[in-house]
Amino acid sequence: MSKSNKEHKTSNFRLAIIDDMSHKQLVTLHFTKTSFFVAIVTLLVTFTAAIFSIIAFTPVRTFIPGYPDERSKRAAIQNAITIDSLETVMYKWGLYSENLKRVMEGMDPVKIDSLVNAGMKSLSEDADFAQIQRTDSILREKVKEEEQFGISADREKRNLPIEGRHFFCPLKGVISQAYIPASHPFIDITAPAGSVVKATLDGTVISAEWNNDSGYTMQIQHEGDIISVYKHNEKLLKKSGDKVTAGSPIALVGDTGDLSTGTHLHFELWHKGEAVDPAKYINF
Repeated sequence: MSKSNKEHKTSNFRLAIIDDMSHKQLVTLHFTKTSFFVAIVTLLVTFTAAIFSIIAFTPVRTFIPGYPDERSKRAAIQNAITIDSLETVMYKWGLYSENLKRVMEGMDPVKIDSLVNAGMKSLSEDADFAQIQRTDSILREKVKEEEQFGISADREKRNLPIEGRHFFCPLKGVISQAYIPASHPFIDITAPAGSVVKATLDGTVISAEWNNDSGYTMQIQHEGDIISVYKHNEKLLKKSGDKVTAGSPIALVGDTGDLSTGTHLHFELWHKGEAVDPAKYINF
């Protein structure tokens, strides 16, 4: 008899919600141990995924202590630039104190030019002049051969695609905000105020003016349906109609315009009417 009861023992459970006044069953749930365990695990996984999505894909993550937002990233970049400038100033002061000490002791001061010349002299002494001459001769023969068949002239006339062009870096600095096709179709380059902005290719200045949003802005038309745009400058060094060459100074980095959030260069590169990522063609 006992064995028969064990065989018919059930593991089903029922959860009922009953009205205390009328004793009417409002909700009744039937479940087993396995289904109850599966339901609990599913709820935990769903809750964890929901919390992760909220933190990862919404601005709520900026309220987490220690999370780096855009302002803190820009501040870190600016601090790195400031530290680099301070190291240069410290080096100058160290050289100044060394010269002051030498003067007080009746010795000749150390000149920066002498340090450079000493380095060049050391480099020249170690160089293999025979190897340099051989390399120079090979280069001269190659150039002569190209000029004989007009290769250099033809190369200047060819309409190269954008991938085949050599772009000059408009500003050496740190990319504080990268290119995003939909929301940010340009890049922001952070550099010390007054740094020289240079033309990325040969071209003609088609616009050099002040804009309330972008400050001092310049646009340059290049060959191959390429246009480069430089915004938020402190000062423009060229005017509309001027011819510029790659690497020539055209402006000074600044913080002008209502949309500027700090000293930086807003740089755009357009090819055949569409914005492209400058970082694909220029080494910043």
